[in-house]
Amino acid sequence: MKDYIFKLTDKVRDYECDLQGVVNNSNYQHYMEHTRHEFLESLGENFGRMHANGVDGFVSRVEIRYKVSLRSGDRYISCLNVYKKGVKLVFEQDIYRASDEVLAVCGIVESVVVENGKLTRGEYFDTLLKKLQ
Repeated sequence: MKDYIFKLTDKVRDYECDLQGVVNNSNYQHYMEHTRHEFLESLGENFGRMHANGVDGFVSRVEIRYKVSLRSGDRYISCLNVYKKGVKLVFEQDIYRASDEVLAVCGIVESVVVENGKLTRGEYFDTLLKKLQ
């Protein structure tokens, strides 16, 4: 497993699996979103407070590559790295099966910030990324 700035361990729940007994593809995106929210919380911020202050983060693009299926009861490690690219904040997100650290999913999620209804140049991200230093 490579190095990441944030990791979150969780467990696959039965209702997240499809008829084949594996995690339905859409749930991996939920796992990645939950990881980004927890990462934000770890920096002392959250979406509710951001919205109350007129700042909204939106996903602008998602790319997911599926490698190995997770199954009910599997523990997984959802990891992320982040960097700024132009006005976007880019999250590199990988999910590993915890038992053997096999890569299950890799994803790239790009997000933008809208303040008071207008797309910004990402100044909020600059402030957020300074908290990592």
